[in-house]
Amino acid sequence: MEGTNPVNKKLAAVLSGGAVLALALTGCSSGSADDKNDALDTWAKQVCDGVQPQAKKIEAANSAIQKQTSDNSTPADVRKTDAQAFQDMSDAYKAIGAAVNRAGAPKVDDGQKKQQDAVKELNDLGTSYATLKQQVDKLDTKDQAKFADGLKDIATQLDKLSKTGNDALKNLEEGDVGQAMARQPSCKSASAAPSASASPSTSNG
Repeated sequence: MEGTNPVNKKLAAVLSGGAVLALALTGCSSGSADDKNDALDTWAKQVCDGVQPQAKKIEAANSAIQKQTSDNSTPADVRKTDAQAFQDMSDAYKAIGAAVNRAGAPKVDDGQKKQQDAVKELNDLGTSYATLKQQVDKLDTKDQAKFADGLKDIATQLDKLSKTGNDALKNLEEGDVGQAMARQPSCKSASAAPSASASPSTSNG
């Protein structure tokens, strides 16, 4: 199956970078974790507890696409797996957005703006993955070359998506908020989710 699999491998490689977006929100903060702040800790626990299952869902979707890169994967298999993975990612990012929204604004300078920006960014990500899912659904699996071209387009969009970054999430996580999140066991376990591909990129968050 020449054509499809190298492209899906590229898709998987790009995705492993994208998975870092979710993990940017999970215990990736440096700095002292000793300065306890009860209000922020309560806020961080609520967010981290909401993020953890979704981070796992994104990791699982990423892994599913990576598994579908073997030489005996048919275009139909690849399409089915990729579409489901994008749907799962879309749901996960929207759920993370909902968790941040439910937690309310953290009690820090510009907390409300930072929270609202992060929710918008997460919802936009969710919408982008839903759009990619629709595009995958439309790929022609009967024509190998067309299918590979279609996948290539999706990989390009995914690459752009992973580079649009997570500035609002980073802003939300600055300073005391990040330290409060770093103290939460659920954020630590989410960031330590087993993933050979995502782990090198999460270390600089």
